[in-house]
Amino acid sequence: MKKPLFSKQPPSCGYCRYGKPAPDGNSVLCPKRGVTHAGMFCKKYSYDPLRRVPKPEPKLPHYSPEDFSI
Repeated sequence: MKKPLFSKQPPSCGYCRYGKPAPDGNSVLCPKRGVTHAGMFCKKYSYDPLRRVPKPEPKLPHYSPEDFSI
């Protein structure tokens, strides 16, 4: 059995190989199902890891030289 790449999130049309994002940003244009909501998926779902947008890196706190003095 194949292990999923991202097991924390369920399948979504927003990450499907066949779907393309609609101009409104909340829908997906699918050649298999037509216009669908980005959170839905169907039996033709095929995960495409390149569609996932990575989380932004957290900002590091700003330290001054006084923080490192004894």
